[in-house]
Order: sequence, then structure tokens, then C-alpha cells
Amino acid sequence: MDFVESKAPRPNELRRTWLFGPGADARAHEAMRGSGADALIVDLEDFTPPARREEARGMLVSLLRSWNEAGFVTAVRVNQLDEDGSIDLAAAMAGRPHVIAYPMAVSANQMSALDEAITSWERQLGIGPGTTEILPVCETALGVAEVRSIAAGSSRIHAALLGAEDLVNDLCAERHPGGDELAHARRRFLLDCRAARIEPIDAPYTFSDVDGAIRETVESRRLGYRSKSLVRADHAAAINRALTPDALEVQSAVAIVAAFEAARARGEERALVDGHWVEVPTWRNAHRLLVRARALGVTPPS
Repeated sequence: MDFVESKAPRPNELRRTWLFGPGADARAHEAMRGSGADALIVDLEDFTPPARREEARGMLVSLLRSWNEAGFVTAVRVNQLDEDGSIDLAAAMAGRPHVIAYPMAVSANQMSALDEAITSWERQLGIGPGTTEILPVCETALGVAEVRSIAAGSSRIHAALLGAEDLVNDLCAERHPGGDELAHARRRFLLDCRAARIEPIDAPYTFSDVDGAIRETVESRRLGYRSKSLVRADHAAAINRALTPDALEVQSAVAIVAAFEAARARGEERALVDGHWVEVPTWRNAHRLLVRARALGVTPPS
């Protein structure tokens, strides 16, 4: 099959939603495509029963080609390499995904081994060297604790994803829609990913209600997350909105930037905006929001 090279995917900080879906369910694939999620993950691990994995592998090439040509960021979560992962990877690489997601990531050695395997497939298939990204999925206590060393295992790693259900199980915690059981892990993961200079992707909200998904996303955004994983296609649009600056936020950021820069032009060290003393860090945050909003097509109200 001839392949048309897909355009470069949007950068990680603009990949707001990462939607997991099953590998062998064509109806689910259509729902994923229509969801509006920025990144689509075909999951050959937990979302595909072992008895259907060969069927799922056979669907990958045409599915990934379709999604690539439509402009999605495409990913395949393979199994661990010492299980079915090598077979999964061979099938996945034939479809030219942008990202290979790796489950239960706990060490740099895992990432180095996966990097070597991907490099071999890129060479065999004529894929640009180094273009296939690795996304470690940190879904155990050890994985969360080691995310900085995991990130150092391959130059292909530009983001990492926080797990939910497996992590709760590993913590011997109790799953609840409020998410308190993941509060510490969520904060630690964010901090360590930022320290490693990779993009943290928040854990999925695994309950059915969209209001809960929005609430959790808003809280995560306040912490510093710009991306969230999800397991329900019908949550994607709402989560995208929650992770996109709205027009009033853009208007406020414009006012902050203008006031601070005017104050600096007068030789003053800071500016008072709506009762808040704006200093350099606040100005930088406001400027970052404007850059993000512009990239996502948001403009301030006239």
C-alpha cells in the first residue's frame, strides 16, 4: 500500500485530548473520529481482549492511514515488549502512527529498548528517523515516582501520561468520582514532568457523567495541565473547551500584558490590574495564554 505522508502533528502542548479506544471495534473507531479529540489512541492492551488482538492488528494500517490523512495525532498503545508488544509494534509501525504509547512504564531501560525497536522499524519502512514519538503511560506508583528517569530513556519522549484505574489499584486506594485518591499523584506527576521538560497528560476521568469530567479538567488546568486523556468519545468536546482559553480569559490576558508593558515603558517595576499586582511571572503567564489561544483559534471579544 502506498502511503501519503501525513502533515506534522500539532505540538504536544496543543494536544488537549488523548482518547483511548478499542483496537477491534469499527463502530468505536467511527465514534473516536467524530469526537473532536486531538489525539486518538488505538489501545491493543487493556481495551482489546487477547483473543481479538490479531483482528485489531489487521485493522491498523487502514485505520491509521485514514486518521493521519484527516489530521489527527495518531497513537497505538502496544503491550509490553516481553509480552505481545513486539507483534503489536510491527503491526503499528506499518500504519505510520505519530506515537507509540507504552503501558506500565517504570524504567528508562524499557524506553531505550522500545526506542531501538522503533528505530529498526523506521529504517525498514523508510519512515523519517526519530519521527515516531514514545508516550510512556505511568500507571503504577513506581512509574509515577520514576517519570523523570523514564523521560531520560529516549529522546523520542516529549510527553507522559498519568494512569487512573491501574494506579488506584496499585495504591490500594478506592476509586471515587471526586478523584481525591489521585490528588497527590496528579500533583507529583505534573511537577516531575515539568522538571523533565516533557508535557504531562492528566489521567482519564473514567466515569460516565460529563459534568464530572469538566470539573476534573478545570481543576487539572488550574494545577498546570494542558492535556487530558479520556476513555469516552462523548467527553472530548467538553474537555477540549475546558482546556481552551475562552474569549474573556483572552481579554483579561490582553489587559494584563498591555498594562504591564506600559508600566515597564514608564520605568515602573509592576502594574496594578483589577486589584492584582502584575509582575514578570504573571505577565509571562498571560503572554503564554495569548499564544495558546491564538494557536487554538480564539480571539478576544471586540
